[in-house]
Amino acid sequence: MFATQSAAAYAKVGIETNVSTANPHQLVMMLFDGALLAINSAAISMANGDVASKGVSITKAIEIITYGLKASLDGEAGGELASRLGALYDYMCQRLFFANMNNNEAGLNEVSGLLADLREAWAQMGQQVGNTTQSEQVG
Repeated sequence: MFATQSAAAYAKVGIETNVSTANPHQLVMMLFDGALLAINSAAISMANGDVASKGVSITKAIEIITYGLKASLDGEAGGELASRLGALYDYMCQRLFFANMNNNEAGLNEVSGLLADLREAWAQMGQQVGNTTQSEQVG
């Protein structure tokens, strides 16, 4: 038990350090990663018949999507794209709620796939911005 608590404390310190030193782009990447990890944990719990753990993991994913990803959208600057992403995040939360209530693995897989696609697009945007910034600094 002590080893588990120590590992959890170490992981928490590592996450807090990453958050405090991350730029906004990296923070969004961390939100995607956290939501994907929570959904994966929910799928494992679902397969093992651990209802309580499944519920905790799905709730965590919904909170990350709602209070992290959706809350970070800037409707003014993002316009229609931000509005569509907000609607997609709402849809994801509905699917996760349905998956939780009905032990529906397909819902978890669907949301995981959508998040993975958005994460990949976000990562590519970060690379493009980073490359542009580097070339501007050189030139």
